[in-house]
Amino acid sequence: MRIECVAQDQNAQDQLYRQRATVAVKALLRQPSLGVVLAIASMFGLGLGLAAPGTAATRKDVELQIGVVQRFGSKATDGLMLQAATGDRLTFRFETKGKAQTVTATSAKLDVVQQTLPEPNLQERVVLSTHRSFESAEASAKRWLAQGIPVEVAQPERWQVWAKRDTYSNPLLRRLLLQSLQAQGMQTAYIDTQVLPQQPRASLVVNGYRYTRDRVEIGSSQGTIQVLQTSGDKKRTLYAGSLRLQPNTYGTYTLVNQVPLETYLRGVVPHEIGAWAVQPVLEVQAILARTYALRNVRRFAIDGYQLCADTQCQVYNGLTGAHPATDRAIAATRGTVLTYKNELVDAVYSSSTGGITAPFTDIWAGADRPYLRAVIDSVGQPWDLARQNLAEEKNFRRFISQTKGFNEAGANLFRWRVESRLEDLNRDIRRYLVASKDPLANFKTIQRLEVTKRSPAGRVLNVRITTDRGTFELVKDNILVALYAPNSTLFYVEPLYGANKTLQGYSFVGGGFGHGVGLSQTGTYHLGKLGWSSDRILSFYYPGTQLRPISDAITFWRGDQNNGS
Repeated sequence: MRIECVAQDQNAQDQLYRQRATVAVKALLRQPSLGVVLAIASMFGLGLGLAAPGTAATRKDVELQIGVVQRFGSKATDGLMLQAATGDRLTFRFETKGKAQTVTATSAKLDVVQQTLPEPNLQERVVLSTHRSFESAEASAKRWLAQGIPVEVAQPERWQVWAKRDTYSNPLLRRLLLQSLQAQGMQTAYIDTQVLPQQPRASLVVNGYRYTRDRVEIGSSQGTIQVLQTSGDKKRTLYAGSLRLQPNTYGTYTLVNQVPLETYLRGVVPHEIGAWAVQPVLEVQAILARTYALRNVRRFAIDGYQLCADTQCQVYNGLTGAHPATDRAIAATRGTVLTYKNELVDAVYSSSTGGITAPFTDIWAGADRPYLRAVIDSVGQPWDLARQNLAEEKNFRRFISQTKGFNEAGANLFRWRVESRLEDLNRDIRRYLVASKDPLANFKTIQRLEVTKRSPAGRVLNVRITTDRGTFELVKDNILVALYAPNSTLFYVEPLYGANKTLQGYSFVGGGFGHGVGLSQTGTYHLGKLGWSSDRILSFYYPGTQLRPISDAITFWRGDQNNGS
């Protein structure tokens, strides 16, 4: 019995998608704030729609909603201290018995209280697929949607694609869907079921009173709020704008910072590139961070905000660490974004490429981006990729052995060798299989690990792992989820043998750190020292792109990706 919706003709789906996008764009052009983004994003099937305005740079700066504390309440000890600036007061707004209430104070505390429920709460969803990155999750979501299954993208820990909970709203429908998928040979889906006898409730302690509220709006006259985490790393951060505590999809809470885009960049650029780099390099990072933020505001539509504050989006630390040098770069590039054919680019970047940038599809599922292709990361010609294809293992090993002539030469993690013992590999891979609900998770030991497919740019596309219980494959960026040892997918493997030629583990030999797509932050330091301008650096790493001011003529994100951008 088929429960999923009947799949529509693909052309009809694309036409509907474009019609919805047109409506969304018109709505956004009438509203310079990003506050309407989440409502519009829901039109596209949970995080799959246009989600940023084409606002002219001369208009009021757009506002972003950043989840700065994403899983508040996941631990009973979670706590936050809120502090006003000297001479200022904080304002707290919430509802009490359906009526608006306002409280002011110079400081307050947020914590959680575990409430016992009258009846245990059944929390259940159909997980269709699990991914290391949002990019792959979104591409997977579109494929499920094309099969007629309404979906939503979530991030309980790793990124996941769920069958839309409103559609599959009871246990029977969820199990019928799963049976249907299994009958069609789709084995990645499973039902995640949790029975919760308790749930955390957020509490605001202010002026000696405790208010247990799910939503609290927090502001100040001077527009800054200091937040101290009282557990864990006890991080202290100063935020501009306002804060909002709100429930998320996972039964906990998110502290959201509502902040203007250009102010947001003050908390991103110094932490992503370092304030000590030369000015053109800082300007490059400011342009990329601005472009990335506007293109990616759809990421957390399921949770009612737009971006996170860690490496799953961009590192953001509020005004803490803001620096005059990066502030100058932000001001010098104000309103400037990187585009391709009048659309914002996927402005991804990484710490180090290892000497060659990775095409988008070497790392993630989805359509190619013509401007994200293999580029030898050098101002010289240390390698002729056209004549020496890195898909050939002998060429790749010679490439990795070459240490001179690249923009990153001499830098940490440009070249590396990491050994992993068999017991460590067994533990890491078993953890990965358990999280994926894979039946091979009960294996005892790995018998063989081998690279079975490599791209022309040298990236590992497939790793085959043979265990005593069976064989499975790791694909693209999921390789880095299961294998802790390699720093990137630019590597080869060598077995390590002990006495009597018994397998002891594997050595991973490679280069770079991170996904390697787009700009190398390490490489830009070298180019900046050579006197390259910001636009020249961007053209090098993103061929065919153009710098443009934000305007109504720019498309922020095209859901169908038919143009490959």
